[in-house]
Amino acid sequence: MASTQTAVLVKPDGLQRGLIGEIISRFERKGLKLVGIKMVEMSEQMLNKWYAEHQDKGFFDDLVSFMGSRPVVAMVWEGIEAVPVVRKLVGTTLGREAEAGSIRGDFGMSQAFNLIHASSSNEAAEREINIVFDDDELFEYSSALECVIYAEEERG
Repeated sequence: MASTQTAVLVKPDGLQRGLIGEIISRFERKGLKLVGIKMVEMSEQMLNKWYAEHQDKGFFDDLVSFMGSRPVVAMVWEGIEAVPVVRKLVGTTLGREAEAGSIRGDFGMSQAFNLIHASSSNEAAEREINIVFDDDELFEYSSALECVIYAEEERG
């Protein structure tokens, strides 16, 4: 099986609450590999591309305003089936209904202030990664732990 990549944004509320380390730790403990990370202030142009599918919705302007109000921490994580694995770790959108043990389930109460964004599909991940990261900001490397995270036939 081939590894895939997914985009994660720790939103302004997650950054303000000091949850960066906790979030990174959860992905690392799961066995995902961090291949890109940076703090960025997302411009209106970036946010319009990022949230293009929501442009016709009533909450779009508030969403863009909130996401552009403070820096976010953008990350790219890699692993087998990275998109669904990360989405499971993140939890459902509404924090107070999110699964216990998920990031939103453990730390969130709000739908608007839901701490974190995770790509919804491999296609969305590729698009989102390209909005925030240049090719030279993503790294390929072998982790010493891969042999105890995946069976040999999974590593292919």
